[in-house]
Amino acid sequence: MSKEHVFETVKNVVMEILPDVEAEQITMDKSLRDLGANSIDRMEVVTMSMEELGLKIPLMSFANVSNIEGLVDVLAENYAAVSEGNTM
Repeated sequence: MSKEHVFETVKNVVMEILPDVEAEQITMDKSLRDLGANSIDRMEVVTMSMEELGLKIPLMSFANVSNIEGLVDVLAENYAAVSEGNTM
């Protein structure tokens, strides 16, 4: 799965959780906090994105994520590992 597909998935989840955010506001360099997400919103974005992508990733994997690009990278890397048959 491409990084662009993962980004689109995350973007759709963000718009679902934060209905006041427009699609064009969601860019790779923004953080969820920049978009007005509180800690519960941020956790929902992570867990719903994993569900949409069919992933189970330890939440600690996201500890150093500071923006949407970091979130997309963690999701895409783990998706690639799962699709290659590696277990995590």
